[in-house]
Parts: sequence; C-alpha cells; structure tokens
Amino acid sequence: MESFLVLSFIGMALIGVPVAYALCLSVSATLVLYMNHMPQVLITHNMFSGMDSFSFMAVPFFMLAGAFMSAGGVTKRLVAVAQAMVGSFTGGLAQAVAVAGMFFAAISGSSAATTAAIGSTMVNEMEKKGYRRELATGIVAASGTVGIVIPPSITFVVYGVIANVSIGDLFVGGVVPGLLMGAAMCAMGWYIAKKEGIPAEGSFSVIQLFRAIKDAFWAMLTPIIIIGGIYGGIFTPTEAAAVAAVYGIVVGLFVYRELKIKDFPEIVFKAVIGTTLIMFLVGAAKVFGWLMTNLQIPHHIGAAVVSLTTSPVLFMLIMNVLLLVLGTLVNASAAVVILTPIFLPVAESMGIDPLYFGVIMVVNLAIGCITPPVGLDLFVASAITKVPLERVMKATMPYLFSLLAVLVGITLVPSVSTFLPNLLH
Repeated sequence: MESFLVLSFIGMALIGVPVAYALCLSVSATLVLYMNHMPQVLITHNMFSGMDSFSFMAVPFFMLAGAFMSAGGVTKRLVAVAQAMVGSFTGGLAQAVAVAGMFFAAISGSSAATTAAIGSTMVNEMEKKGYRRELATGIVAASGTVGIVIPPSITFVVYGVIANVSIGDLFVGGVVPGLLMGAAMCAMGWYIAKKEGIPAEGSFSVIQLFRAIKDAFWAMLTPIIIIGGIYGGIFTPTEAAAVAAVYGIVVGLFVYRELKIKDFPEIVFKAVIGTTLIMFLVGAAKVFGWLMTNLQIPHHIGAAVVSLTTSPVLFMLIMNVLLLVLGTLVNASAAVVILTPIFLPVAESMGIDPLYFGVIMVVNLAIGCITPPVGLDLFVASAITKVPLERVMKATMPYLFSLLAVLVGITLVPSVSTFLPNLLH
C-alpha cells in the first residue's frame, strides 16, 4: 500500500502529470484500492485544512508587492544600481545580473518572478556587449534562484507555517546564504567572461553609483520595511506582506509615476493565478502528507535514516542529496509541505535547529529551480529569450556547480544560517 502511494505519485510526475494533480490522484487511487472504508471527501477536507492558515495570506500580498514594484519601474532602477556597482569589472554585466537578482529577490519572494523581471531587462543588453544569447539566458536563469532564499520568500512562509518556526527568523536566516549564492554567481560570471574573452567596460564611478542608489532608494527600502517592521514588533509577517503591497502601489503611482491604474486588473489577475497555483500545491501536498502519516511512512523513513546514521552532519548531507533529486521533480512549495513533516522530527531528534534545517531545505529547492525536468527558472528564461531549453540547461551548469559549493559550505557551518536571527533576539 505504501509503495503504491509513493510509486504512483512518482510515475505520474515522470510522465508529465502536474504535481498537484499527481499528489491528489495517487491518494485517491490508494483510498479506492486499499482503503475503501475511508471516503474520498477526506481529500477535499484535508486540502482545505492544509490551506487554512492566516500566515498563508502573506503569499498573495508578497506576489502583489513584487508585481506592483516591477510594473512601477523598480526593476530597471535596481538593474541600474547593480550595473553601477559591478558593471565596470570583467564580466560586469553577468555580475550585474546576479546582483540585480539579489535586489529583486528582496522584493518579489519568487524565483520565477526574479528570473522574468531580470531577463526581460538584461538579456538583449548582454548580447550587445558580446555575450552569446544562450550564455546570457543561463546567467539570468541562475540569478533567479536567490528569489526564494533572500527575504521575503514565499517558500519560507510555507515552511514556517508547516514547521511552526518564526517566519521572521527564517527571513533573516536566508540573508547570508542568499548573499553567498549571489557572490558565487558573481565569481562565476567573472570566470566565464575571462574564458570567453569578454572585456571589461568603463571604470567604476562613485558618483554614478550614488545617483543610481538615490534613484532606486524607495525600491531598496522595501526589505528594510519588511524585516524592520517584523523584528520591531510593528506587524506580523502577514501584515508586513500587506504593507509591502500597499507600499509598492504608492511608490509606483506617486514616486516613480510609472504604475498606471489601468495596469491594476492584469497585476491582480496574475497574482491571483500565482497564488492559486501555490495554494493548490500546498493543499495537495497536505493531502499526500496526511495519508503518508496515516500509513506511518514518516515513522518508517525516520527509523531507516536513524539506522543509517546518528550523525547530524551526515544526516544533513543525505538530506541535501534527497532534496536536490526531489527538486528536479517537484515544485519547491510542494516539496516543503511533503518533506517537512517527514524529516523535521528526525532532524530535531538529532539536535538540529529547525531554523537551520529550513534554510538548508529552501536553498536546496532553490537550486532545483535550475535543474531539469521541473527547473522552473529554466522554462521562464527560455520562454523570454526563445533559446531552446537544452541550451539554457548547458549554460547554467557552471552556475549550478558554484551554487552546490555554497550549499555544502552552509550545510557544514550551521551558524551561517542562524547567527543573524540569534543576534537580533
């Protein structure tokens, strides 16, 4: 019965059935074939109970905040700051993409949104400066990975609700790993530019950087408002998301004056669609997790892991491998909802901090955004630039290796994820 549940889900996912449907259908088939004394209505009941959390209200608000900021002219100003910071170095445009990705991640909370915003702005510019189009596309796809690591992060919201961990602490815990990921991509951009013979352009100008920061000041204030408001006790993470959405409207309409009232219906519609997809995944994963718990699968898996090792370090390295593999198949939010109830109790029994565990989980799943076959950022970047998917995959490989190096580092040094939250308490 347990094997049927898991294998039916994996089989449907491999043949292209959308993950949320595969989760629900595998549960439904298991109930019909092996547990027909349990009514199918339990599926919908558990779906809605899984989504019934006030904290999940942060998801649509963070999506709206990112959309309003992007439509209001924020993206090009953040790109201008990134170019002023690193654009004059060897591989400057590639590094600017990575830095701009970090800036936009601090607004959007989504890897796909970060990839789309940066890609639509930077790829053509990079091509003009001597970068091959597939290389530029690969850089853009990789830059989106920090979208769910640097706060605010929708995936951290999902993990915080499931694991009962402070969302504010998770946000702060993702700052240093996200910066390290960005730094690793900047280093790789420098190396690739050297290898490709792409020369540096211009010279660094403090005045130009100051002007760019001044122009983007109101946009760059967003993460400070969110994190400062949460830790200052002014509002909860959910309220912070609502404040960020309203702030995005005010900045776009009245400060930069590039956001138009006529844009609102399309922005809201896209946010509704995005939220619906995420919450459907959360609900479906909750159903799958409910049946797995009912069948005591988490208990069996936990016992199997403990029989292999009682070393926290080895356990986390095993988790990295598992999460990287699963990240190639399953959306990040769905993976968090499925795996957290299974492995977090095992991690806690070994003395592993749930905050550290959550950061490592999200970084793994962020890297999954550029690994096929379900590497969402790959599809987004390919759709924007019209570069075939297989060529985008090849171009992202150097960045994938640099991100894996960061992952190993933050796994072996837990304080990278925990010292900032501990410092602020």
